Amino acid sequence: MNIELLRRLCETPGVPGHEHRVRELIQDEIKGLFDEVTVDPMGSLLCRRNSRKAPKKSEPKKVMLLCHMDEIGFLVSHVTDKGFLHVQPVGGFDARNLFSRRVLVSTDDGDFKGVMNPGGKPIHISSPEERKKIPEPKDFVIDIGLGGKAKEVVRVGDMVTMDEPLIEIGDKVVSKALDNRIACWLGVEAIKGLGKSRHECEIHVAFTCQEEVGLRGARTSSFAVKPDIGLGIDTTLSCDTPGVPEQDRTTVQGAGFGLHVKDSSFIADRDLVKEFEALATKEKIPFQRTMLAAGGQDGAAAQQAAAGAKAVGIVVGTRYIHTVTEMIHKSDLQAALDVLVAYLKKA
Repeated sequence: MNIELLRRLCETPGVPGHEHRVRELIQDEIKGLFDEVTVDPMGSLLCRRNSRKAPKKSEPKKVMLLCHMDEIGFLVSHVTDKGFLHVQPVGGFDARNLFSRRVLVSTDDGDFKGVMNPGGKPIHISSPEERKKIPEPKDFVIDIGLGGKAKEVVRVGDMVTMDEPLIEIGDKVVSKALDNRIACWLGVEAIKGLGKSRHECEIHVAFTCQEEVGLRGARTSSFAVKPDIGLGIDTTLSCDTPGVPEQDRTTVQGAGFGLHVKDSSFIADRDLVKEFEALATKEKIPFQRTMLAAGGQDGAAAQQAAAGAKAVGIVVGTRYIHTVTEMIHKSDLQAALDVLVAYLKKA
């Protein structure tokens, strides 16, 4: 398993609208894997691999993998005269996870390390009532240690990401931005896994932008490709942890990839769900059906593009999602890769 590629993907900053560094990393990694690679006006990376076996009739079926490049983060909204940075979130944060975080502020002049804390009194001089208050994301400020000089290097709109390395612990991988650099990793490694396979379908892998703020890049990418089959590649919840009722756990880590049936953005095609189940069973690849009451993913954009497409999600259960401690089980990631390679070889 190519953990080093996953490490580079996760540790590269890229919030919605600022995915360029992740895109450049992927472009270097996929050289020679596709027949055509383009960047669309929104910044999504569209990759096409032609059919390796002429279809008996008509045009080859178009299978599209949608893998969003962006991670949740912030954009600088104001720099004070004393050098404190105010930010606006791009993506969904639980403010309880933002206290005392190390961050990276990415500017045109380079990256600056900083710390994020909420405004207000520290514990030594705050009242019991003040300590109970949970700030909103907008209440947090960033200090990059430059004082008033910060105004000379940081501009409104600059990107801010969490600054944490990927680590391996036991059978798990822990990192910020596993949502959704996991999908970027799968999009690359699945095509590598095809080797010289004579697949009949035309394969499109879209490394999309701005998913965390509304599936934006997936919508434009899907209208450009007009796929027959859309595979939304993503993370999902794995709430198999203390304090969560069994019915809300979504996935169990180590039980296989998630076959995503429904969320608030789409309902998967029934026949496609059954097809993946049959394939996984035949190939002895562990899987579990998944549903979410809320949230969305890029497969929905493929399903609704142009005249529509069949769609399903292939997901990896992730604990502590949208934090710097996102955690996956390596075997679940491997199962997702195995089923994608098996499907693309026969599609």
